Amino acid sequence: MRKWTIPSVLFLLCLLFLLPDQGRRIQANAEAESDAPVDPPKVEEKFGAVPHGLSTDSDVVKRESESMSRKTLRADAEKFEFQAEVSRLMDIIINSLYSNKDIFLRELISNASDALDKIRFLSLTDKEVLGEGDNTKLEIQIKLDKEKKILSIRDRGIGMTKEDLIKNLGTIAKSGTSAFVEKMQTSGDLNLIGQFGVGFYSVYLVADYVEVISKHNDDKQYVWESKADGAFAISEDVWNEPLGRGTEIRLHLRDEAGEYLDEYKLKDLVKKYSEFINFPINLWASKEVEKEVPVDEDESTDEEETSETSSSEEGDEDDSEKPEDEKKPKTKKVKETTYEWELLNDVKAIWLRNPKEVTEEEYTKFYHSLAKDFSDEKPLAWSHFNAEGDVEFKAVLFVPPKAPQDLYESYYNSKKSNLKLYVRRVFISDEFDELLPKYLSFLMGLVDSDTLPLNVSREMLQQHSSLKTIKKKLIRKALDMIRKIADEDPDESNDKDKKDVEESSADNEKKGQYTKFWNEFGKSVKLGIIEDATNRNRLAKLLRFETSKSDGKLTSLDQYISRMKAGQKDIFYITGASKEQLEKSPFLERLTKKNYEVIFFTDPVDEYLMQYLMDYEDNKFQNVSKEGLKLGKDSKAKELKESFKELTKWWKGALASDNIDDVKISNRLADTPCVVVTSKYGWSANMERIMQSQTLSDASKQAYMRGKRVLEINPRHPIIKELRDRVAKDPEDESVEQTAQLMYQTALLESGFLLNDPKDFASRIYSSVKSSLNVSPDAAVEEEEDIEEPEAETDDKEAAAKDDSDAKDEL
Repeated sequence: MRKWTIPSVLFLLCLLFLLPDQGRRIQANAEAESDAPVDPPKVEEKFGAVPHGLSTDSDVVKRESESMSRKTLRADAEKFEFQAEVSRLMDIIINSLYSNKDIFLRELISNASDALDKIRFLSLTDKEVLGEGDNTKLEIQIKLDKEKKILSIRDRGIGMTKEDLIKNLGTIAKSGTSAFVEKMQTSGDLNLIGQFGVGFYSVYLVADYVEVISKHNDDKQYVWESKADGAFAISEDVWNEPLGRGTEIRLHLRDEAGEYLDEYKLKDLVKKYSEFINFPINLWASKEVEKEVPVDEDESTDEEETSETSSSEEGDEDDSEKPEDEKKPKTKKVKETTYEWELLNDVKAIWLRNPKEVTEEEYTKFYHSLAKDFSDEKPLAWSHFNAEGDVEFKAVLFVPPKAPQDLYESYYNSKKSNLKLYVRRVFISDEFDELLPKYLSFLMGLVDSDTLPLNVSREMLQQHSSLKTIKKKLIRKALDMIRKIADEDPDESNDKDKKDVEESSADNEKKGQYTKFWNEFGKSVKLGIIEDATNRNRLAKLLRFETSKSDGKLTSLDQYISRMKAGQKDIFYITGASKEQLEKSPFLERLTKKNYEVIFFTDPVDEYLMQYLMDYEDNKFQNVSKEGLKLGKDSKAKELKESFKELTKWWKGALASDNIDDVKISNRLADTPCVVVTSKYGWSANMERIMQSQTLSDASKQAYMRGKRVLEINPRHPIIKELRDRVAKDPEDESVEQTAQLMYQTALLESGFLLNDPKDFASRIYSSVKSSLNVSPDAAVEEEEDIEEPEAETDDKEAAAKDDSDAKDEL
């Protein structure tokens, strides 16, 4: 043994001198730290041969296991302090900035996508940057280690140098992507803008220790590690398997974040947030498969013994007839768990395609997946467009076939939006209600912008001018889409010949589509007219209503104007509780005789609507139940006014206690003796009824909005003529005054008002009935005769005594 000692020592010394600097450094580290790796990493020759995967020898696996299990910063790593802003904001970022912990995966996938975008862009001018083999595959890989509670996300993107790791992961607002864009803005693609940095810190929502392993083409492979305690460390990576190029992030999950070790949970998160990322996202997923394996001799013998005798004999005979070479070995099926890469984002983002290339079936399928609608109904319409200019974005909007039941229940309180916001194919939020106004919240769809600026959190967008631009374009496209439903509906056409042609065509599915839309979402259009002054005229074109000439069909304002009489300047309308009630209204009598068309507004919101919709196409709106109605000149107007001057003056005085502003000759009545109208800018009778029915209404505060009431009388009606003659004979006649009061109260009811004193009105009606039946006004009501009833106490005593006697008999 001794003769080999000296040669062995000399041989070891030679090896030490021949080792490179890196080997000596590894040996020194090994002496300084007992658990540090001793040998450089070994990679099998078949590295890269496994599709979509990595293959390592047992030593590499062992070293990786040791590195990942300790959750402590390496002793030989170079230590750094986080930027002061990072340290101060760390608690805010973790505890407040992100309301949903699930988004950490969205952030990491988004950052990986940005890194892949960068290397793809550079490869356009230099193909060698992609390298060879698996490095050319631009993809994202997610892997789980349930035993060690580690979640890994890897990309084959551009990677980070040591300096990049310090700047990008140790400071705020110094994004690696931003620096990349600054270098490329003269000739590069600005669509690669990203925010790598702050979003990364969302990993500490679920992890207490994080490793970032990154390899850039221009630098060695480094490891960044931190426990979010104010410091991080960077060291050259000689433990892990070489990445080739790209970044791998390992999250050592907290105990309470165990749900993210579930494959199904990760699949759902990717589907929700990153379904439309440009690059493949693969998950190392488990799968159970059935496999046939040979049966052991012992098991085979047991099976033969338990089988039936007859069958075994037959089997023996069959086997004896067959040669030994033809006898098949006995096998059994067992379930084995295998692992393979599973593609998670197989749904294509149709909004990135040319609208002309997308079929109707694809739009319908995409709508059902977007709205989680599993019915067979198609959306009423859709709009797919690209917006260019200062702000570039792509969008797809859908009009659902039905309105949700709670669409208007919490209209002003709900912040939920059916519009999903994406930035560079990354889902941001579906509760961002700034891109569409409230009245269009029923629309389904998404917006994907490559230029939308983000602040520190992807959940909160800056109040930037670009938002106003996007909102303006979305509203215009949405209203054009709704108008197109009407334009393509044969029922909306005024041309009968054209209508007949469309009805006989194959495109008959569009018949009645706008009526269906209006029945579902008409209230939203009206709310839009109230809220959106900028688009009020566009929305007014979408209004539909029934009129006195529409025969139960819906009519537009344009159609109404096309049927207006010569010389008619006003658009006449009336509001009320129902169409049937309005058709019998006394306000329509003269208008109907003169062949004027009147719009019926029966929705409570219509009263508010008409306070904002003053005119349309240079035609003013006129409520026929308010003063100011003009129906041409009456040749006898002056004579009638003079003839009834005494009556109107007397009647106004008789109604002084009822706050009547005036009594005038009417130009709107034909068969009714009188009617009550309100002032032009006050509440109508229908509006008063609506306001009084409000749960929290205050009568004292409503008084100033009530319109002044004017009693209009029909000078051609025989009752009014007789009343004029009676007043001329005896203005102090009490019966005439009673009649005038009764007629006013009746007119109030017929005009839609509520009586302040219904009892007084009833008394006047009964007095009138007495007079018509020649019953004396002093006739009293016959009194009822009182009959004395036996005392109740005596009856109770007798009943109790009887019960006692019956009980004794039973005993």
